Amino acid sequence: MTLAAATELAAATNENLANISNTLIYSSMAVYTLAFFAYIAEWLLGSRSKVGRTAAALTPAKAGTGGKADPPAVTVKKGGSTAVLERPTVVVRAAAGQRDVPDGPGAHGGDAQGDLYGRIAISLTVLAFLVEFGGVLTRALSVERAPWGNMYEFNITFSTVAVGVYLSLLALKKNVRWLGLFLITTVLLDLGLAVTVLYTASDQLVPALHSYWLYIHVSTAIFCGAVFYVGAVSTLLYLFKESYENKLANGGTPGRFANSVLDRLPASASLDKFSYRVNAAVFPLWTFTIIAGAIWAGDAWGRYWGWDPKETWSFITWVAYACYLHARATAGWKGRKAAYLALIAFGCWLFNYYGVNIFVSGKHSYAGV
Repeated sequence: MTLAAATELAAATNENLANISNTLIYSSMAVYTLAFFAYIAEWLLGSRSKVGRTAAALTPAKAGTGGKADPPAVTVKKGGSTAVLERPTVVVRAAAGQRDVPDGPGAHGGDAQGDLYGRIAISLTVLAFLVEFGGVLTRALSVERAPWGNMYEFNITFSTVAVGVYLSLLALKKNVRWLGLFLITTVLLDLGLAVTVLYTASDQLVPALHSYWLYIHVSTAIFCGAVFYVGAVSTLLYLFKESYENKLANGGTPGRFANSVLDRLPASASLDKFSYRVNAAVFPLWTFTIIAGAIWAGDAWGRYWGWDPKETWSFITWVAYACYLHARATAGWKGRKAAYLALIAFGCWLFNYYGVNIFVSGKHSYAGV
C-alpha cells in the first residue's frame, strides 16, 4: 500500500456529520411511523365506494362461457316511454394506462375522508424521504465517499431509493397509491434492522473498494433491488387478490379483512401486469450490474469471474429472473405460476443481499457486522 493510500485510510471521519446523519435517520423513522399511521387511517376510515364494490364484481372470471367474462349487468329505468340502460360506474385503468382491466379505486376507497388521510400519508412519506436522503448524504460527506461501503449504509440507501421509486411512480401519475402502506411497513423494518443489527460506525473504505466502479456497480445494484422489491410486493398482493376474486366468482363470502383491504386493491390482472412490467424494465440494468461487477473484479483481483459467493448468487438471481421473463414471454405463463417464479427470483436477490454478506465469507465480505 502506498503512503498516500495509508494516509487516506487513516484520515479521521467527520464525527459531527456522522452524528447528524444518525439523527436524520432516526428522525426519518419517526416521520415514516407517522406516515404508517396515516396509511392505516386511509385504509380503515375510507369507506368502500360503489366503484370499489363493482370493480371486484366485474373482474373477468372463468364461467361456463369458454373462459370469457360475462357482460356486466345493467339496470333498466323507464323514463316516460323511453328505456334507459344504466351501467355501473367502474374505474378501468391498467398499470400501463390502458383501459383494459377493471381496477379498484385504491386504498382510499373513493371517498373524501379516506382521500384526505391518503394525501396526508403521501405528504409525510415525501418529508420522511427527504429527511432520510439527508441522512444518507451527510453519511457520505462524513467520510467523503459513496454511502454504501457496508451493510448499514447499503440498507439506508436501499430504503431511500425504494421510497424514491414509489414517489416517482406517483409523480408520473401511475395508480400505485395502494403500495404505500406495504412499502412504508417494510421500510421501517429495514431501517430498524439497519440501526440495530447492522449499524457500523462511519469509517473509511478498505483498499479493494477504492474505485470509481463503486459508484457505478453498487448504485445500479441498489436501484435494481429497489425496483425488484416493488415488483415483489405487487406480485405478493396479486396472489391475495386473485384468491379473493376467485372466491367471489365461486359464490364464496370473503371475511371482513378481505372486504376492507383486498377489495380496494387493483384487479389481480393489473397487479400481475404491473409486476411483470417493472421486473422486465429493470432486468437489463441488473444484467449491466453483473457485467460491471465482473469488470471491477478484473481491475481489483486480476480475474473477471471466480465464482465467489456474491458473484454466484448474483448470477443465480439473474437466471431466476430470466426464467420468469422467458416463461411470461414465450410459454405464455401468467398468473400464479409466474408469480411464484417472480417471488423465488426476489428471494434469491434477498439472500444475495443479506445472506451472502452476513453468513458467507468471500471476497465481498464488507458487511461490517
